[in-house]
This record gives sequence, C-alpha cells and structure tokens, in this order.
Amino acid sequence: MQRRLFGPTGHEVPAIGLGTWYFEQAPRAAAIAALRRGLDRGLNHIDTAELYGSGAAEELVGEAIAGRRHEVFLVSKVLPQNASRAGTRRACERSLARLRTDHLDCYLLHWRGPHPLAETVAAFEELKTEGKILSWGVSNFDTRDLDETSALAGPGKIACNHVLYHLMERSIEHRVIPWCEQHGVAVVGYSPFGHNRFPAPTTPGGRVLSEIAAQRRATPRQVALAFLVRRPALFTIPKAAQSDHVEEIAGAGELVLAADEVARLDAAFPLARQQRGLPIL
Repeated sequence: MQRRLFGPTGHEVPAIGLGTWYFEQAPRAAAIAALRRGLDRGLNHIDTAELYGSGAAEELVGEAIAGRRHEVFLVSKVLPQNASRAGTRRACERSLARLRTDHLDCYLLHWRGPHPLAETVAAFEELKTEGKILSWGVSNFDTRDLDETSALAGPGKIACNHVLYHLMERSIEHRVIPWCEQHGVAVVGYSPFGHNRFPAPTTPGGRVLSEIAAQRRATPRQVALAFLVRRPALFTIPKAAQSDHVEEIAGAGELVLAADEVARLDAAFPLARQQRGLPIL
C-alpha cells in the first residue's frame, strides 16, 4: 500500500482510504466487517462526518474500530450550521462519543456556511491545543476560501481539502490542486467512482480503462484509483461497504501508472474548461 505524508501533519497515510458516505444504508454487519477488513489490508485512513446518516455512520465506524483505534487515521467533519466557535466544540464532542474515541486525527469543516471562518478556525485551534483533534482541514473549498482560511490561520495549519474528484470531474486540477501543492495541503478526493457515473466499458474512456486494466492484470476501478492518486499530494477515499469491494480497493494500493498510461487516461477523460465555482455533491 502506497503511503505518503498527509499535508503538514507529519503523519504517513495510505494514498487510498475508505469513505463512509451512505455507509449506514448497508447491512450493518457487512459494513463493519468491510471496515475491519480494510484495516487488515492497510486502508487505515477512514473518513466520516456527522452529516452521514445523522451520525449513524460515525457510530458504525466507532464499532468497527473498537480495540483498533491506534491503527486508524480517523477523520470527521462538522456541519457548517454547527461551525460557530462554541458549536464546533459541541459537534466535535458528539462525534468523539459516537466514534468511541478521545481524539480525531483530522477534523474538517464540511463546507462554508453561515458562521465566520474565524470562529471555526479558533475552535479548531482550541480543540487541537486540548488534544481532541490532532489537525484540521476543510472540505469543498475553492482557492478564494483557501486563501481566506490560510490568512486567518497562518501557514502550515490547513491539513487537507476534501473535494469532489473523479475521471469525469477533474475541475480541481485547474486551481485547487496547484494551490494545495504550493501550500503543502493534502487533496482528498471524494466520490472517486463518480457517484453512479463510472465509465461504462462500451464508452471510449471505458475502453481505455479496460485496456490498461487488462495489461496490468487489474480492474478498471483500480486503474481509475491509481490515476486519481498519481501525484504526491493526492489521496482518495472510495466507499466500500462489502469486503470484496475492500479487496478490490486495496489491490489498487500498489498500482503505479506509467507516464504513457497516465497520458492515455488524460486524453480519454479530458480536463474540461475552467468553471466558476467548485463542483460538489
């Protein structure tokens, strides 16, 4: 499993982790078994949020990692409506209780909302001083948001930016990835299979994925994941609520694409023109 530094945190984290959006909709025993199998396979970056199932996903994660918390790089998120200075602290305490832990490795603002960023950043820093979080970051932030946050917090404080990124949606390559690379911020791509938009094998792009996969004795989804973590700042967090899906994801962990394979995928899934605003789900 490829591991790399997670922004300025000093922690080495697998390039491919596990997301838990809609996790609570899977059969409970299967979902818990999948997370535990992921830990067995080195997929110890687990991403969740108070939003997911109104806390139900955090509860599932807490049950799955019981007795193995020391193995996990654990990330959760505060909802923007809760992200006042006092509200962030309360939300963090609730997440810690559901996750059965005394700290988060990283805590994110899920997206910008009604509360001033200065309040959220101040709360993050207080929680970090108290050891309840070890680092903090943001989610769904464009470069203007990142500039503002960096100006408030100072350099080296933003651990990551959690953003939509898959083969059919590469908008963050215009501005967000370059900004994060310049400032030493990890880029965590969510929904790497496109949220029901993964290229069919009969499409031009799908055929390229299948051809590379066949040559590499891999699957098209493994090839897609390898493309999405092809640069040192990039991480991705596919959801896997079944153990066989975990095995497929883990199999992508050692797959490093050659330059010509990256070029073929780049041509098959061309970067669209720069848009206003940041795409989100």
